[in-house]
Amino acid sequence: MRAIVIANGHVGNSEASRIQKWPHDLVICADGGAQHALALGLAPDVVVGDLDSLDGDLRARLEDEGCQVLVHPPRKDETDLELALRYAIDHGVDEILILGALGGRIDQTLANVLLLALPELQKVKTRIVAGGQEMFLIQDQAFIEGQVGDTVSLLSIAGDVTGITAEGLEYPLQHGTLKFGPTLGISNVLTAPVARVQVEQGLLLCVHISRKENGE
Repeated sequence: MRAIVIANGHVGNSEASRIQKWPHDLVICADGGAQHALALGLAPDVVVGDLDSLDGDLRARLEDEGCQVLVHPPRKDETDLELALRYAIDHGVDEILILGALGGRIDQTLANVLLLALPELQKVKTRIVAGGQEMFLIQDQAFIEGQVGDTVSLLSIAGDVTGITAEGLEYPLQHGTLKFGPTLGISNVLTAPVARVQVEQGLLLCVHISRKENGE
């Protein structure tokens, strides 16, 4: 089962064309993300958070339509998006698509991206989609599907990443290392419809930017 998790950050028009809801998808909204869901034509199954960004009338409407609303106190240890992700994990999903994770506040944006490193998500295929860009973590091996000329950036997080083998990219690697901090892995390019990236140790953040979605 797949979960579509929608946060209250920026959601553009291009997301609507990229989201195809499957019959058994679970739509989980982090607080005001419910408004984005409705704008995308998605009916929320669950809204979770402290509800500081959800209009009272909209909440009543959603509840009338059968949406489950889970209210948490404002003073809590998790962001609304983390609560939404944990709800998805607890309900046994094997794939999560996150929308609205990026926005105006740098701290919130960074925290949302780093949520990809939650240990509970290690065996769940999880990616953040923002316009023509998507982000996901590579912990052992991943295949990147796209068009020749797409941009692929590989960034080490939580320390150096070693034993990297990258094929199908303009700048390949064979058992290479990307150190935490330097920008060596930025702006690589797909040279094949599918690239393969393998990691022996560490966490790589992959950012795939579609030429087509970005109007190139």
